[in-house]
Amino acid sequence: MTRTYGTGTALALLLAGTGPVHAIAVDPSEDADTLVDAVLGPGITLDGAPSYSDGPDAAQSGIFTGGNDAGIGIEEGVLMTSGSAANVDGSNHGDYTSTETGAPGDPDLDALVAPGETRDAAVLELDFSTDSGNLAFDYVFASEEYNEFVGSSFNDVFAFFVDGENIANIPGTDTPVSINNVNGGNPLGKDASNADLFNNNDLDDGGPFFDLEYDGFTDVFTATATGLEPGSHTIKLAIADTGDNDLDSGVFIEGGSFTSRPGDGTTPVPAPGTLLLLGAGFAGLGWAGRKAVGAPSPG
Repeated sequence: MTRTYGTGTALALLLAGTGPVHAIAVDPSEDADTLVDAVLGPGITLDGAPSYSDGPDAAQSGIFTGGNDAGIGIEEGVLMTSGSAANVDGSNHGDYTSTETGAPGDPDLDALVAPGETRDAAVLELDFSTDSGNLAFDYVFASEEYNEFVGSSFNDVFAFFVDGENIANIPGTDTPVSINNVNGGNPLGKDASNADLFNNNDLDDGGPFFDLEYDGFTDVFTATATGLEPGSHTIKLAIADTGDNDLDSGVFIEGGSFTSRPGDGTTPVPAPGTLLLLGAGFAGLGWAGRKAVGAPSPG
């Protein structure tokens, strides 16, 4: 499938200046030790040296701060992206933020989005042991693919593999977190999937409502693994584009949240106020200049 892009609507431009005044700051880093140190918390011991890989053309990960002011529900931690981490520094300036990093895809992620194939993968791996036999961490998945490419083959994906098994699933399910599995529909409000766990920030759908570059993001999810046997285990965090290298996705992992506590699934993001309702009311108007990718027309 080939993408085509359109211009934004007058309504989106009118509302674009009414968002919050704070934005996320990102310090890009490709150092595995720096990234792991930022997320390790109580009850988890690092066994050996971690490893990190991404593309030669951009640093795809880094340390972020200011998440609470931006509205994502996580103040600081590690950002991993399928593009340039530097692009996430600041607020939402456009629908099409994208960087091709030159990284290949990841076979474990390919299996989650089959028959799709991933590209621009960023991968962080480490071995660990846990005091209690449990592991949990908190994260938010976000993307520029929202809302225009929901339901398409551009199904960007993130996963957190513990001993080869993905635990970054939609709370209460075995369904991996991806564009097509958590969204507000395409067009917004139609044929949504787990919409109660999704936060719209699309300039073409009334946004920005949050001070974040990405056009949509999930609530704060908690990934958990319980009953792990004594000894060393492997963690692999991976995120990638699917179908092409365009339009970046990212995962915000809460600092210090890799702990031995059991988790409870999800934390809602507070609504940004009446502007959200205004944007939803005019959502249909935003289709005047939307992208066309072969998805069903609004109706």
